[in-house]
Amino acid sequence: MAMTAGRAAQERLLIVGGGMAGLGAALACAQARPDVPITLLEQAPEFSEVGAGIQLGPNAVRVLRDWGLEPALAAVAAFPATLQVRRAADGAGLATLPLGEQARRAYGAPYVTIHRADLHTLLLQALRPHGQVALYTGQRVQTLHSDAHGVLATGSDEQTWSAQAALLADGVWSVLRQQVVGDGPPRFSGHLAYRGLLPMDEAPPSVARDAVVAWLGPRLHGVHYPVRAGRWLNVVLVVEGPLPDGDVTGWDHAAQRRALQQALGPVHPALAALVEAVPQWRLWPLFGRAPMRGAHEHAQGRVGLLGDAAHPMRPYLAQGAAMALEDAWTLAQLLPPARQPIDWPAVLAAWARVRWPRNARVQARSRANGVIFHATGALRLGRDAALALLGPRLLDQPWLYGGPPRPAAWRRQEGR
Repeated sequence: MAMTAGRAAQERLLIVGGGMAGLGAALACAQARPDVPITLLEQAPEFSEVGAGIQLGPNAVRVLRDWGLEPALAAVAAFPATLQVRRAADGAGLATLPLGEQARRAYGAPYVTIHRADLHTLLLQALRPHGQVALYTGQRVQTLHSDAHGVLATGSDEQTWSAQAALLADGVWSVLRQQVVGDGPPRFSGHLAYRGLLPMDEAPPSVARDAVVAWLGPRLHGVHYPVRAGRWLNVVLVVEGPLPDGDVTGWDHAAQRRALQQALGPVHPALAALVEAVPQWRLWPLFGRAPMRGAHEHAQGRVGLLGDAAHPMRPYLAQGAAMALEDAWTLAQLLPPARQPIDWPAVLAAWARVRWPRNARVQARSRANGVIFHATGALRLGRDAALALLGPRLLDQPWLYGGPPRPAAWRRQEGR
């Protein structure tokens, strides 16, 4: 297909998806290249973020700092003092990792917990002053074509957008990924996540207010932590089970709670009280993909994929949002200085080579953590013994929290 539209817009970047990955990419590229127009298309009628809390390790906070967002982050986030691991059955403490000042000293940035909507709003507000970025909602992109001259996207209403390159940040269910990578839809993991929020002053007295607390049990685990500057508590419980039939987003909260309690079985009274205290539970079946197998899953020609469209993460390392932000930050680092031409295929190829091994490692580690968290039998006994002996060393992740890798590390990775 001839791309005359691509020739006419050869200095424009197109971004599909207005979640954290898309907004992060737009902000990073706008800061690095204010001379390049950016068009961002979001299919929802307005910019918003669903879900509840997320954790941001020092690696993600370092990216936000580089974008000038750390003061705004401090106003809406929480800064837990510890990570505590407990056994779901009897509440026994298995291990504790200091966060707070220790994380700042070790990695130069704090460990943060935040509501997804607050982070999304923070990115959107930072992006709006950039006059070269055009933001559109209610735009569902159906097809994407690329050739040597550029890319052409077509919407459901036959509207078209042309650019020199495209970034696909349209999530785990990306339709456009199939037109680029062609590896089929994501697969159900066999895990079901129940998510809930409640005001901190309504949480049971036994709940730690200043910690990330993980509960481990046979074929299940849970985590809770403060969000919204400590005023709310975010709770996630993950159990194993079949994919439910029909709509799982219904408003029968009592039925959702009963299903969760049945799936959990007998648990420590503190955890049981928390399940009862959450006013509304939402069920999210977890879908994903195998760890990335090569740079071709990140970029091909003038098209790049980032965030969940490229590498959906299971939530057992709490790095899904962080890897999306790292993707965006790294891409901007590879752009040439202002007013220099951008060889987008070369930039995206270099970016893909840099990013895919790290993302694949995080995906694989997240999967492994899911097995360990949900362990039964001898594996569970070994896990508990290892945590008792080596807890902080096992919970800390220097290879991860010290990131994202800087240009010197990229050159070493590529043998230059």
